Order: sequence, then C-alpha cells, then structure tokens
Amino acid sequence: RDKPDRGHGTVSFDEMRRAGIGLCVATQIARVEHDAYSPVAGWASPAQAWAMTRAQRAWYDAMEEAGDIRILRNLRDLDQHLALWSSPAPTPASTPAPATPDRRPIGCILSLEGADSLVTLQHLERSWNDGLRAVGPAHYGPGVYAQGTSTTGGFNARGRDLLREMQRLGILLDVTHLSDECLVEALDLFDGPVWASHHLCRALVPHQRQLPDEHLRLLAQRDAVVGLALDAWMVVPGWVRGQSTPESTGASLRHVAEHADHIAQVTGSARHVGIGTDLDGAFGNEQTPREVQSIADILQLADHLRARGWREPDIEGVFSGNFLRVLRRAWSGT
Repeated sequence: RDKPDRGHGTVSFDEMRRAGIGLCVATQIARVEHDAYSPVAGWASPAQAWAMTRAQRAWYDAMEEAGDIRILRNLRDLDQHLALWSSPAPTPASTPAPATPDRRPIGCILSLEGADSLVTLQHLERSWNDGLRAVGPAHYGPGVYAQGTSTTGGFNARGRDLLREMQRLGILLDVTHLSDECLVEALDLFDGPVWASHHLCRALVPHQRQLPDEHLRLLAQRDAVVGLALDAWMVVPGWVRGQSTPESTGASLRHVAEHADHIAQVTGSARHVGIGTDLDGAFGNEQTPREVQSIADILQLADHLRARGWREPDIEGVFSGNFLRVLRRAWSGT
C-alpha cells in the first residue's frame, strides 16, 4: 500500500495476448535528480542510473528466456514476429477463451525514456549493441543531455553530441517529455526517424507535457507518429492529483478519441496517430479512462473513432500501421 497504483495495474502478458497486442515499446528508465524538488524520483549520478537500467535490461533478458517476450532488433526480426502474430486480434467482449492459452511471445522494441543513465556516448553504443532502438533524451525536469517536462531551454553541448550519435547508430528519436525548445531543436538537428511515443494535445488539456498544435505540424512534416497516452490527467482538463478519479471527471476513451481527432485535423491526416498508452508506467486504473480496467480494453477506442467518422484503414493505422511505418523506415538499412 506504499503507492496509490499498487494493485491497480492494467497490463499483463495474458491480457495483452487476449487483446491481440503482440508488439510494444518496452521502456528502460532511470533519471538523475538534479534539484531538491522533483515530481519523479531520481538517482544521484549517471553511474547509478546506468546500473538501474542494466538491472531493468537483465529483467527483460529473464522474461525473454522464459518465452514471454522477444526483443526485436531489425527488420528481419520484425517481419518474423508479425508473421507469428498474423492471425486477427480477438474482441475481448465477445470472443470466448481459446481451448489452448495463447503463449506467443510479446515483441518488444527497447526504448530509453530519458538519457540521464548514459554515462558517456560509448554507453549509448553499448546499449545499441544490446538491443536499444529508441531514445527520448529527457524525462521530467532538467536532464543530463536535455530539458524535460516542466522546464525550458534547449540542448546543451552533450545533448547535441547525443543526437549526432543516435543518428549515426540509427536510433529512433522519441521527442516525448522534451521541453518546447528542445523538441524544436531536436527536429532541426536530427535527420533520422522520429516518433512521440506517448503524448496528447495541449489545445484540449493545457500543460507543457502535452503537444501544442505547432509541434504536431512539425512532427507531421517528418511523417512522425504521436502515440495516444492514457494517463487521465492528460486526457481531461481539471484533473487534481490525489483528488480526481476517472468517475468524478468522467474521463473516457471518448476523450482520447477527441485527442486523436484533433491530431488528425491539425496535421491533415490520420497517419500521424498511434497508440502509446503508458500503461506500464507508475499508475493503474485509479488514473485511466474509466473503461480501461485492462490493457485489452483499449480495443474499445476503435468504436469511438468509428463514431467520429473514421474509416477502417485509418483505424488500423492507429492501432498498428502508423507506428510500423516509422519503424520499417528506421530499420530499412538493417
């Protein structure tokens, strides 16, 4: 009972398989705490943070050895994994449980959320050799390489070097959590594939953590994809931490569909919308849209998009095709 999300988790391998969710971005994260106040706990040094991300990587290894996940590193891995998961995804509400439990491994694309744990750029190359394929340079607050959520300012010299090394290695840039200035600067300095793994719209819920319309347009110019986050404070305005609940605010997948519609309207295309739930983060169903008691429940988002007039090919793009397009482009040389 030490944290409010304990016992409220929404993600498990069985629930992912039940929904036909066979591919995800899997996070490593350990930030350095630079100031006395921070909304997110951190470590005292990059070396400590590196140790934590290595522990997380060891846990991914253990899950892979158990057959629960498969870490994907290149286009061949991706094509083989998609072939394994080529059967249609079941509908949770209407599909009976199969006679034999689904034991297919979940495909994982390793991503580093905040680069504070990279003691040197050589540590980035070590991580690449170990399977890391996407990096977000910052998380909350000031970072070693970049400014994160609720801060201002651009990249320092080390951050600009990081972007160059990411491009050399072919690592995807995740702009999630970057300050406004860093996001714009990153798109100027980095020429490789880009995505915003878990975001929503500042025009609907004002906060620096959200993407303003001008950033949505910049990302669309790079053919990037914005993954729809499901943290309720980002979904509806007026959320008060520790007081609001999904029931008291009415937070619903209908509101998430409004964010999806806004992205499509601003960018002029549904091709820039994806799923980026963040449901493996530090919150559970005490802080999700009220329908979401399990990761499998996100399939209901399709009905809300249909109600807003979305075509089936566009909905398929949201659920997989758009992120796969960016990933294929990133891995086309591997």
